This record gives sequence, C-alpha cells and structure tokens, in this order.
Amino acid sequence: MVLGRGAKLVLWFAVALGGGWSGTAQPAMTEEAKLETSVCGFVREPLAFWMFRRAAGSPDARRLAGIRDIERIHLETLDKRTLGGYRLRASGIPKGYLLVAPGNAMLADQIMGELQIFRDRGFDVYVYDYRGYGLSGGSSRLNAIVSDYHEIVAHLNRQDYRRRALYGMSMGGVILLNAIGESKDFSALVVDSSPSRISPLGCPEQYDPVNHLPADSSRIKIIAGGRDRVVRPEEMQELLLAAKFRGAQVVQRAEFAHPFQDATAAIHRRRMQDVADFIAR
Repeated sequence: MVLGRGAKLVLWFAVALGGGWSGTAQPAMTEEAKLETSVCGFVREPLAFWMFRRAAGSPDARRLAGIRDIERIHLETLDKRTLGGYRLRASGIPKGYLLVAPGNAMLADQIMGELQIFRDRGFDVYVYDYRGYGLSGGSSRLNAIVSDYHEIVAHLNRQDYRRRALYGMSMGGVILLNAIGESKDFSALVVDSSPSRISPLGCPEQYDPVNHLPADSSRIKIIAGGRDRVVRPEEMQELLLAAKFRGAQVVQRAEFAHPFQDATAAIHRRRMQDVADFIAR
C-alpha cells in the first residue's frame, strides 16, 4: 500500500526525468483544465502518479466485510469531478469529524478497518480516494488534489460538527498542510511522516509543507519515526523544528516506521492511539 524505500527514485515526483518541454504554443485552457495541469514537471508528475496508482491497485469492497456503520460517499468538485470514498459513522451524536488523507499509494477501502478506533472515539471518519485513484474520477495532479481537499474541508465544515479533525499520512500530510494549514478552519491536524519540502524533487517551493505552518501551530501534531525508510527522519527535521517553535506538539518515536509499515501490530496501535488522543483532546 505504500511504496518502499527502493522506489524513492520516483517517490513524491520522479526526479530523474525532466520537467516541461518547449514547443509550439498551446491553446488557452479553461480554469477547470488548469486545475489538472502538472506543476512538478509535465513528464515526471504524471509518471509518478501513474506509479502510485499502480501500487495502490484497484478498489475492492470485499475489504470492508465485517466493518460496521460504514457507507459509500461521494463529492462533486467545482470542476465536475466526482470523488468517491467511505464514511464510518459514530454511534449517537458524533463529537466531530475526522478527515483522513492517506498515503500516495493507498486506497480508502484498504485502510478503513484500521480507522475504526477513531469511530469508536466518537468521530465520523471520512476517507476519499485521491483524484484519479480507485473510486474517484479526474487526473491525478498535485494542484488538483490540494484543491479537492480544500473543497472537502469546506464541505464538512458546513455541516453541524463541533470538532474538525484532520489526519494526513505521508503524502496526505503534504496535501492537508497545503490545503488548510494556514487557515483557522480546523480543530486539530495530525501530520504523520511527511517531508519538510518537496521542492528538491521538482515541485514549486509554494507547495513545500514547511511553508504552510500557521504562526500558531498549537492545534497541530507532527509524528516522525526513527525507522522510517520512506521519509527519513532528516527529511522531516526542518518541519519538526519549525512546528515545535510555533507551538505544535512534536512526537518522534524511535520504533515508528512509515504509516502502515510498523514492525508489529502493537507499535501500529500505539501510533493510532497517539493520533486519537490528540484529535479527541
């Protein structure tokens, strides 16, 4: 479900290939088409997302067998793409919502079972497949996916939820910080195993997660693992230091690997408990 360290050649965006190309002028694009334009290279960004989608595989509803209080959901974006996913419904009146942005090689149905801990803590849990993945239409592009999560958060915030919690794993943390990090539209945000910057991989600096930390980051928790071989600890240090300086809660655990790659079920449960305790506080 998550690309291993051996795939770091293309992790986030394939650095080995060139960015754009010169040539004849292209016709003017509509605003909708611009949303799905590559910002990290006309070759490397589509290639990287193709590899991530291939690693994620196809949706399979059989993975959801035995999970109670789960339902299919969808959201139509402003550019007329349909995003599909699932919701876990809390019993009774929910304390709030939790929106989970998964890793870049994950599908919603692959992780819903592991997210029941948050439903059991009283949250409605929402997970959408990224644009172009699984149940969601459109072309997978960084700019478009960031826009999608801005829309999803706005949609959830229009509902009658008391707490607005967000959890981004790996690429999901990059997406959420870009979409809402500097706003005040959330109660709690957990960023788990996300790099400080993606500009070294060919993306514009404006997408670097460290540039989207709010001045008051007290509603943010950053998790880093000493055994992470996908996003190494040194790739997170700038983000960790900046977040701590701005009041965020920073957790560095030597036994943690990348999300869903922890060595034992007990370590994985501790990670999920760290997240649950923060969003429910």
